[in-house]
Amino acid sequence: MEPPPLVPDPPSQPLSVISPLPKAVSAAGPSRLGWLDALRGLAALVVVFDHSSYTFMAEFRRELMPQFNTSRYGIMVFFLVSGYIIPASLERRGCVRTFWIGRTFRVYPLWAAVVMMVVAVDFLGIAEMRDFGQQSAATVAVAHVTMLQELLGTPNLLLILWTLSYEMAFYLLVVALFTVRRHQRSAAVAVTLAVLAAVSATAGIVLPASALSGMVGTGPLIALASIAMVVAICCASSRSPVLRVFGGMLGGVLALVLVPLNGTVPLWEGLVILAVMFLGTAVYRAEHDQSTWWHAAGTAAVVVICAVGSAYWHGDGSHFTRRGWIVAFLLAVLTFGAGLASRRRRIPRPLIALGTISYSVYLVHPVLLAVIDDTIGRWRQDHLVLEATFFAVLLPLCVLTHRCIEAPSQAWGRKLARRVQPP
Repeated sequence: MEPPPLVPDPPSQPLSVISPLPKAVSAAGPSRLGWLDALRGLAALVVVFDHSSYTFMAEFRRELMPQFNTSRYGIMVFFLVSGYIIPASLERRGCVRTFWIGRTFRVYPLWAAVVMMVVAVDFLGIAEMRDFGQQSAATVAVAHVTMLQELLGTPNLLLILWTLSYEMAFYLLVVALFTVRRHQRSAAVAVTLAVLAAVSATAGIVLPASALSGMVGTGPLIALASIAMVVAICCASSRSPVLRVFGGMLGGVLALVLVPLNGTVPLWEGLVILAVMFLGTAVYRAEHDQSTWWHAAGTAAVVVICAVGSAYWHGDGSHFTRRGWIVAFLLAVLTFGAGLASRRRRIPRPLIALGTISYSVYLVHPVLLAVIDDTIGRWRQDHLVLEATFFAVLLPLCVLTHRCIEAPSQAWGRKLARRVQPP
């Protein structure tokens, strides 16, 4: 059997991102963010099934995907959660510097560990690393360190990392709005992005994948974007009001250029992803009396209508492809709504615990699957017992990576943030 690539999904079927959240469980019991962890826990199960079904449930997957695109469902649930919590994290701290410290210690340590795992299994010959074409190792490394590699024309070391690039773009936009004191305009931003997505879809505007890289070259774009990102973060984190505004705006412009002009997903979908995250923020505003629920509901209606319309009008001639995406998107919005409606109820602790380790689940499971695919191979017929066994092996492993890597790094990040927090 020919060895499959490390992450065998085609770009049209990406895995969802799982946005890191503050720890939701304490000795005293579940926190007020328990409903968000429950959403992440539920979506994490769908994400793992989406990927593992290639190996263990191929027949069922072929029947399911045209009706319900599980990949897109997971993406939208996690982006809604991310949109709700990330701006809240920045505004709670009130400091861009400590926000970036928190994000760095939350995202990068496990990411680095998994990258080392990927290199190790490739070196041992038990899984195959993706081909980066003619790009040098230094170029690929720099692009990945920015976490914007998906928007810089560089193939992802793990295909699932593509969604982290949209997360990073969202971080840059959130910081930009915060530095110019427009962070409470989340609903207007969501509506604007959704309308632009609908306009681009109905007008038939189609850009080639990584269009900007094709124009200026991948290497120069990576160098320019990396320098701009470092300057943006450093300036936005400074004590000077002028530099903070400059840095915030530079990062925001970088995100607004890369997402529409250099992504690999269709233009309309890249804009919808950002609109969905800002919809999550609009819900946060209503929940905390910074806006009205009618305002949030109106924003949701516009985003949903524009997203569904974009998917329908864009199409690729396949009714089932459109239907699978639209059904998944609508169910993701309904899932988030159901979680929001249950926010004051007691959330089952297993769901909260699953949400707590979901970032490990997100990053670790494709490596484990790659090793299985390369050493044992994929099953042509459905095998539910093996699917369940995979979950039984994966989840304890992710508890271990959370306790040994994620939790300590978060503690270090909080300690450092307290030291640099301005009085």
